[in-house]
Amino acid sequence: MSIWNFVVTAHKPTNVTHSCVGNFTGPQEVNLIIAKCTRIEIHVLSPQGLQPMLDVPIYGRIATLELFRPHGESQDLLFIATERYKFCVLQWDAETAEIGIIDPDCRLIGLHLYDGLFKVIPFDNKGQLKEAFNIRLEELQVLDIKFLFGCPKPTIVVLYQDNKDARHVKTYEVTLKDKDFIEGPWSQNNLDNGAELLIPVPPPLCGVLIIGEETIVYCSASAFKAIPIRPSITRAYGRVDADGSRYLLGDHNGLLHLLVITHAKEKVTGLKIEFLGETSVASSISYLDNAVVFVGSSYGDSQLIKLNLQPDAKGSYVEVLERYVNLGPIVDFCVVDLERQGQGQVVTCSGAYKDGSLRIVRNGIGINEQLISETRILAMNLEDELEETEIEGFCSNIQTLFCHDAMYDQLVQVTSNGVRLVSSTTRELCNEWFSPAGYSINVATANATQVLLATGGGHLVYLEIGDGVLTEVKHAQLEYDISCLDINPIGDNPNYSQLAAVGMWTDISVRIYSLPDLNLITKEHLGGEIIPRSVLLCSFEGVGMPVTDIILIVCSWGWTSLEFSVEYDNKKLLYSNVNLKEVSHMCPFNSAAFPDSLAIAKEGELTIGTIDDIQKLHIRSIPLEEHARRICHQEQTRTFAICSLKYNQSSAEDCEMHFIRLLDDQTFEFISTYPLDQFECGCSILSCSFSDDNNVYYCVGTAYVMPEENEPTKGRILVFAVEDGKLQLIAEKETKGAVYSLNAFNGKLLAAKIRRFSCISGCFVRMVLHEEGAIEERARDYNANWMSAVEILDDDIYLGAENNFNLFTVRKNSEGATDEERGRLEVVGEYHLGEFVNRFRHGSLVMRLPDSDVGQIPTVIFGTVNGVIGVIASLPHEQYVFLEKLQTNLRKVIKGVGGLSHEQWRSFYNEKKTVDARNFLDGDLLESFLDLSRNRMEEISKAMNEPVEELMKRVEELTRLH
Repeated sequence: MSIWNFVVTAHKPTNVTHSCVGNFTGPQEVNLIIAKCTRIEIHVLSPQGLQPMLDVPIYGRIATLELFRPHGESQDLLFIATERYKFCVLQWDAETAEIGIIDPDCRLIGLHLYDGLFKVIPFDNKGQLKEAFNIRLEELQVLDIKFLFGCPKPTIVVLYQDNKDARHVKTYEVTLKDKDFIEGPWSQNNLDNGAELLIPVPPPLCGVLIIGEETIVYCSASAFKAIPIRPSITRAYGRVDADGSRYLLGDHNGLLHLLVITHAKEKVTGLKIEFLGETSVASSISYLDNAVVFVGSSYGDSQLIKLNLQPDAKGSYVEVLERYVNLGPIVDFCVVDLERQGQGQVVTCSGAYKDGSLRIVRNGIGINEQLISETRILAMNLEDELEETEIEGFCSNIQTLFCHDAMYDQLVQVTSNGVRLVSSTTRELCNEWFSPAGYSINVATANATQVLLATGGGHLVYLEIGDGVLTEVKHAQLEYDISCLDINPIGDNPNYSQLAAVGMWTDISVRIYSLPDLNLITKEHLGGEIIPRSVLLCSFEGVGMPVTDIILIVCSWGWTSLEFSVEYDNKKLLYSNVNLKEVSHMCPFNSAAFPDSLAIAKEGELTIGTIDDIQKLHIRSIPLEEHARRICHQEQTRTFAICSLKYNQSSAEDCEMHFIRLLDDQTFEFISTYPLDQFECGCSILSCSFSDDNNVYYCVGTAYVMPEENEPTKGRILVFAVEDGKLQLIAEKETKGAVYSLNAFNGKLLAAKIRRFSCISGCFVRMVLHEEGAIEERARDYNANWMSAVEILDDDIYLGAENNFNLFTVRKNSEGATDEERGRLEVVGEYHLGEFVNRFRHGSLVMRLPDSDVGQIPTVIFGTVNGVIGVIASLPHEQYVFLEKLQTNLRKVIKGVGGLSHEQWRSFYNEKKTVDARNFLDGDLLESFLDLSRNRMEEISKAMNEPVEELMKRVEELTRLH
């Protein structure tokens, strides 16, 4: 691999961090706006449900997302602030359906960016931004801060913790003239020690709700009301009514409650809370309309729910209408080829708490299944349903090899015995052709006017279809048996073909014959051992050519199924896996109920469905109802092993139970469980074998997390064998400290056990293990980084991710003149990803084709907290230089939403330095070239001095990396 890397997103972030509801795209349109860390999604509420309108990247990690409406406006505006202290106010442009920056007519914007400081950005009477200023805030440990409604002057309410860990609320008025705070109308001391959320209440009630772990308090200048609640941590809230009298609260267990402020006229008289039901663990709650609520989640799938007036049999008022897949947080993953087709699939440990799951992520073309029925003669009835029927002229007691529509309202049925011509109106037999005595038909094809079939012994027979008549026109004897046929018309006449494509068994060739005389035109040997099983004559860009679509590959004693979608693009054949297994036959199917569909036959079932227009990632969910933290695959035993954590909420106090689970790699069912000791948790897992031992083992590293210890001082290494589908403990060894990482090396087991984090957080170290077992440090990166993931790209180049959401690469100076130079790792690449990476793995999400230019590019896959699956590809220097120039030109044409700078966004950033990205390219920006208008493409083409088609070809080639 090289130091020149291309970083691209294969799966966008799905972790919902913020959401809000308002009239953003129109005065009468109800919009749900969702933030997914670095992306904004805008939806509109319609009678058919939520309809997506826009999905755009934001050049920053979103910290605040708020809708507001200035005086005199009929639509809401959107305020966004990022974690790197950038902000913008956005307005919808209905003409272009784009977002642009505007200045609102409001009093001020307040930002709490640093401890002890409150930044104020005022607006003048014309809505123009004035110079910002800072106000000193005495409270250093601020837990939450909000503006209060109904105050004559801008007033904030601050929830803070003092140096004795007591929690209080204080209010301040902001005086723009003096650029300072003055004491507000009220304060409240000594709140619930778990208080951490403020909910400002709108007019006419005003005031604020303070949500704690054991109490909920309402405070205002004239009232104080409190109620006890079951101990819980409230993660999110959503206002139901415009007057703020009802709120939905979601806690850390995924329980949803309704909080009601009771009042007489405009005076608050009390608080009530009612349990509604269970949802995903909420990170945001947005009430839409008519009891429909969006529950955004960072720990599980987001949901669209309906609140019913009456409870169900389980006492829940919650009905889930729709689920939105969330892969985040991806704690660990492995890359496997479960179907042994040469294409990697990613199996992730996703979610947390009760929403934990495994997700199987596979790249390909999707078949959206719509119907499953029996494999008989089926007809569409008046209710657009398939039902069994009979065609009297068909032979139903023998296998049908081929069936097709024919001219003159006729049907053709080919069996091993012969060809039957049947009227589609009367359903009666019109004519029949029988195969010669002693020969049976093996392969057949037909179109509207012609039939071509082959019998054993290499006999090729050509028939023509007339009105009620089948006529044998030509017979040819070939030297080998025939494996496949096609006479799809590609000329001017859509009903008649002048060519026949014939695939052969013995010499593994495809031949083209002329029709009707069956003279050989050309022969092409395919080479290798891939026998053609299906052949198609088709036309690409007006050029007719035969294409062998290999659906079945012959193994030594059976068949292995591969399904492909083939696309011709830029003079290249592109292959995409289809998410169906073991397809026997398929054909087009078109009816009013199922337009432009496919009928797909598998053993014992018929599926009718549509095929996706584009290749994308397909995700299968395996709910665990516990938190999977580590995962490993063992090819030899066809199993997965996971380290998992289950929260027991039924006991008086929440407690954790840790397990090693064994799962079947096809069904993903638990087949064996090994419980860990109390306070012991699984930290690492590996499948390996040892010297002079051909068996494979699962090795697990653990830590004893004791409540009184800051860092674990004890752990274990456990070695398991899989015997008769069960985990058997073979060996164990106690360690002094947690075993955070395991790796196999030369028939031995390497364990990284750590007593203190400070030992490893400050450096990137390269070590060598000698044969005698001693470990020697060879080189070190002396920059202090808190590492979250590392990977070896090659012998000299190493990749790292750290907790400021950056990526970087370091290189060992093998050619250094001194030991000091050789012992220092040089930083050669830096890039701000904006995502917290938990794991790197070598592998690919796509099938690597030998004739593809990108097939030779090595890739590393990464998974993040926000559910992103990304790919890092190491490029040749020449390709990197070309793409870097393209990226520079794209920055000039594509402007960030809200005026945010792409160059600043991708710059390496931490507490000590900010430097421009180097030796990393933003694949998402580069691939956006394909979405530009032709005019903008030509603008970039002119700047690059390259044709548009060449630029498109180069970028499209990169998209095939994922």
